[in-house]
Amino acid sequence: MRTGIFVGSFDPFTIGHDSVVRRTLPLFDRLVIGVVGDNVQKPYMRPAEERMQVIRQLYKDLTAIEVKSYYGLAVEFARQEQARFIVKGVRSAKDFEYEREQADINRQITGGEVETILLYAEPQFSSISSSMVRELQHFGQDVTPFLPK
Repeated sequence: MRTGIFVGSFDPFTIGHDSVVRRTLPLFDRLVIGVVGDNVQKPYMRPAEERMQVIRQLYKDLTAIEVKSYYGLAVEFARQEQARFIVKGVRSAKDFEYEREQADINRQITGGEVETILLYAEPQFSSISSSMVRELQHFGQDVTPFLPK
């Protein structure tokens, strides 16, 4: 069984994230969406269970998708889930460089057991980020256009 993981804080889960999930599905028999349970760089995140519920509801009819929280390194979560692939979305050259470095380290940690697949954001989603959505929410803006239906 080909298993991939798609990991992130997903606070909130945006239409950009949904695009990556839907484009990734044909590649795997099983896709585990890993919701970061702890993130020292984002201590203000909503609880993992709340974020997971939103994602589970979105994919409730897709049996190939599982949603789980994880703590620690994504590569360890991949091992735990017996996934050979970590899927990441990239919107810009900055994202690409960050994810390339992470992929290199993960390859070293696992001896090449876990590979990273980078999917480029569809052009209409390249400016959408969870941070941007949270900032718009903070200022009272309607963010529903940036969230999956």
